[in-house]
Amino acid sequence: MTHTPFLRTFSTLLLFAVITATCAPAATPQPTPDMDAALTQAVATIFAGATQTAGYVPPITETPAPTATITPDPNRTPPALPDGFSTTLLNPLDTPHTYVSDSCQALKAKWDPNNAVPGTVLMPIMFHSITKGAVTAADQINLSDFRKMMNDLHEMGFEAVTMQQAADFLYNNAKIPQRSVLLIVDDRKYREYFDKTFKNFYDDWGWKVVNAWISHPDTNQQLWDENAAIEAEGWVDHQAHGVIHNINMSDNSSDEFLKGELQGSIDAMQAHFNKTPVAIIWPGGDFGKRPTDAARQYGFKLGFTINPRGPIMYNWVPLTDGADPARPSYIPDGPIGDPLMTLPRYWDTDARAHIDTVRSIGEEATAYAEQNKAIELEYYDIVCAPTYGAIP
Repeated sequence: MTHTPFLRTFSTLLLFAVITATCAPAATPQPTPDMDAALTQAVATIFAGATQTAGYVPPITETPAPTATITPDPNRTPPALPDGFSTTLLNPLDTPHTYVSDSCQALKAKWDPNNAVPGTVLMPIMFHSITKGAVTAADQINLSDFRKMMNDLHEMGFEAVTMQQAADFLYNNAKIPQRSVLLIVDDRKYREYFDKTFKNFYDDWGWKVVNAWISHPDTNQQLWDENAAIEAEGWVDHQAHGVIHNINMSDNSSDEFLKGELQGSIDAMQAHFNKTPVAIIWPGGDFGKRPTDAARQYGFKLGFTINPRGPIMYNWVPLTDGADPARPSYIPDGPIGDPLMTLPRYWDTDARAHIDTVRSIGEEATAYAEQNKAIELEYYDIVCAPTYGAIP
C-alpha cells in the first residue's frame, strides 16, 4: 500500500500519453574523298596470344571507399586465386597484360551483376580508305568487302559502341554488349564519306562510328562545319588524331610538340565540336613512354596504336614486350607499362577473317571465368568484403 501514490501517478501519466498520441495529427508523408590517307603510314600484316603482367593501376580509376563492417573469420583460409585467362588463339608474342593491380577491385568489378559479364570482348577496327573502285593501296578496302564485314559482324552478334562506352568498360567494367566493336575511321573526311559508308548502319542498327580527327590548321571551314553537324547529330564520335599529324609523336618529340599535338587537339575539338576527346589515336602508329605520359597529363583516358594484336577485355589487353622480327613495323607496346594508352586495333583489310576468332576468345574467357567463379567469390568474401563490401 505504501506504493499506491506512485502507481497512481504513473497510471495518470501513461493515460495522458496514450490520449495525446491518439489525438495527435498524422505526419505528412513525404568524296568519297580521303584527304589524309597519304599522311598515315600503311602497314598490312595482322596476327594476334596469352599470359599476364600486373602492377599498373590507371591513375584515374578510383579505389572504392571502404563500406562494410564485416569481420573476417580467422578460421577461414582464402583460396589461391587462379591464373589470369589465356588463349592459344593469339600470336604467342602477343600476351595479355592486366592494368588493375588490386585484385579485390578487379574481382568486384568483374562479378558485379550490374557490370559487363565476364568474357565481354571489344574489337577495335581501324579504317583508312573505303573505295568503290579497285584497291590500289595497302590501307584501302573495297566498299563491297567493307559491307560484307559489317554484315558479318552483325550476324555474329556484335554491336558498335562509342569511345566513352569503351572507356567506361575498360576502366570500370561498365556494361556493354557482350560482343562489341569499335569502328574507328582515321583522318579527316567530308560528310559525304560517312553518308555513303556508315550512315545506313546507323539508320538500320544504331551503330555509331568514331572518327580519329586531325585538327590541322589548314582544315577548311566546310570540313569543320560538316563534321560539327554529324557530331551534333550523334552518330559520328570525333576523337583526337593529332594536329600536325604527319610528324609522329615519339620519345624524341619535344615537350612543346607533344603539347601542341595533345592539348592542341583538345582545344580545337572543344572550339569546333563542343566536346573534349577521351582518346588519342596515335598518328602514324608511333608512340612512346613520353607521349603516353603526356597524354595522361592532358587528360586522355585511352590511346590506340596500329598494332593488330587481338581483342580487348576488362583488365586484359594483348601486347608485345619485345621486338618481333616477323612484324618489325609494330612498336613493342608492353614496355610502355600503360596498356590503356597502347590499345591494339585490327586493320579493316583483314578484320573480317578474325571476327570468329574474337567471338571464340570471348567464349573461352566466359567459360574460364565460370570455371573459377566459386574460388574467386570465396576469396573475395574472405579477403575483400570486409573492406570493399559485399558484391551486389
